[in-house]
Amino acid sequence: MANTKEIQNRIRSIKDTMKITNAMYMISSSKLKKAKKDLENTEPYFYTLQVALSRVLRHMPEMEHLYYDSREGIREEDRRRGYIVVTADKGMAGAYNHNVIKIAEKELADHPNSELYVVGQVGRHYFAKRGVPVDIHFQYTAQNPSMHRARVIADKMLEYYEDGDIDEVYIIYTNMKSSVQADAEMIRLLPLEKKDLGNVATGVFQEEIVMEPSPKAILDRIIPNYVTGFIYGALVESFCSEQNSRMMAMDSATNSAKEMLNDLSIKFNRARQAAITQEITEIAGGARALQNRK
Repeated sequence: MANTKEIQNRIRSIKDTMKITNAMYMISSSKLKKAKKDLENTEPYFYTLQVALSRVLRHMPEMEHLYYDSREGIREEDRRRGYIVVTADKGMAGAYNHNVIKIAEKELADHPNSELYVVGQVGRHYFAKRGVPVDIHFQYTAQNPSMHRARVIADKMLEYYEDGDIDEVYIIYTNMKSSVQADAEMIRLLPLEKKDLGNVATGVFQEEIVMEPSPKAILDRIIPNYVTGFIYGALVESFCSEQNSRMMAMDSATNSAKEMLNDLSIKFNRARQAAITQEITEIAGGARALQNRK
């Protein structure tokens, strides 16, 4: 059995660690609330964009556009795919980073002719250690997602797609479905599929519309904003999922620390009681020895 001093040192160390986990829990909780509010404030605008896209497609379902071009002439093995992988800047968030990276690794294994664009330090370090090529110019933090950052990312992806550098663009992120469930998902951003946007229910009468200066010009303006909005939503959803996962991980760590403290307290009391008993036994033995001498 460890002596009382060793047990006290362990108790002190665990209490210090518990203070850190409690602080990280509170910080993540505050960041989660702010991120959720930012997402709620911007969602109506991008839902309106989606409705506008659906109305254009409903009035002109046969219209061709670059952003809907699936490039069927390119063979499957020759298609270049771009994957935006959204990870965190730090760990201690349960399986949050692992779930996203697992999907990315599977896609890269199935489609070697791919480009990797990683958001977050954890993902960049992970792939760099394994020698996986990552776009070095795509250096974005996962903290405090903003509309400006989403627009810069979207502009890059649209540029690569328009120039033919990549034929398909996917984003791998974590969708926070509830406070206890967050699933890693992969969504195709480009090219868009008409079936995904053609059946959006608006709940209002869809009158005839006039498109000025042209339907193509309208899509040229709306679709980049739609892609920007989706990327922004994915960044915020991932950030919320990260904070929620970290809250759960830190709460679990705090509870484990409390259990360890309880066990150590019992061990400490037993060790102290054993030491006191030993001292009493030694005193009694010494007193008995003195009486025998007399």
